[in-house]
Amino acid sequence: MRIDDLIVKIKDTKCPVCLGLDTAYEYLPEGFLKSGGNAFKKAAAGIFDFNKGIIDATCDLIPSVKVQVAYYEKYGVSGMQAFFDTIEYAKKKGLIAIADIKRNDIGATATAYANAYLDGTDIDGEDVLAFDADFITVNAYLGADGIKPFIDACKKTGKGLFCLVKTSNPSSGEFQDLTVNGKHLYELVGEKVSEWGKDLIGKYGFSSVGAVVGATYPKQASELRKLMPKSFFLIPGYGAQGASADDIVASFDKDGLGGIINSSRAILLAYRKDKYPNLSFDKAARQAVIDMREDILSSFNKNKINL
Repeated sequence: MRIDDLIVKIKDTKCPVCLGLDTAYEYLPEGFLKSGGNAFKKAAAGIFDFNKGIIDATCDLIPSVKVQVAYYEKYGVSGMQAFFDTIEYAKKKGLIAIADIKRNDIGATATAYANAYLDGTDIDGEDVLAFDADFITVNAYLGADGIKPFIDACKKTGKGLFCLVKTSNPSSGEFQDLTVNGKHLYELVGEKVSEWGKDLIGKYGFSSVGAVVGATYPKQASELRKLMPKSFFLIPGYGAQGASADDIVASFDKDGLGGIINSSRAILLAYRKDKYPNLSFDKAARQAVIDMREDILSSFNKNKINL
């Protein structure tokens, strides 16, 4: 099961960090700004080269990457090729690849999404997988019939999901914090996610069906950790969105397991920060990962969490 593989890599690296490859063309250093040719092609080529450099510089430090599809879709077909190539390259370097696609629909459409990213499409008897991610993010708010095709695919392949439960954005509470029958909506969704994953528990006690829980809401994360003890959390919000290492400890158990913390711009754009003067983009990214790991482990230590 991929959830077990992710946990092994977290334990081996002592680094519960997910590198977010939310890469935009304007993030690239001058040397990556391609000239000539189709605009989409030159942007996508530069983005993939940049991603490779970042992955090469950090793959021995981290367990996983998260590739946000919107940053690639906006560059058209060439961008989606870069999305595919980035996932393949990360896996080649031994990393767990999370496709951040936040897909969902119902019935046959949800099945088609699952075919694209998890279990493949049958074409004349050949099973072909479009985007070979280890995990994907999905929107749980359509209910069980929108999730079942993804869970069925995970049972078949051993891959995993992260379902949106309590997101990190400032307006998430407009709907997610509403009270329904005495509970917040995010709690009710969390209970459902926990139920959906009960038959997919790995050897470390965590399910392949996990949850997206924002670091920007530590109180809610603490509540969800108690409510969902077997659910692994994908944790956005650290760094550029304002959450600190102390904010994320509520999402982890005493062994430092239970979550993977995403950081994107703070790593991708580290070379532009005064903190890392005169470092190339890849060396600055590597140092940013090291600093993030030390920050997290320091907070773990203060809270008597032993990874």
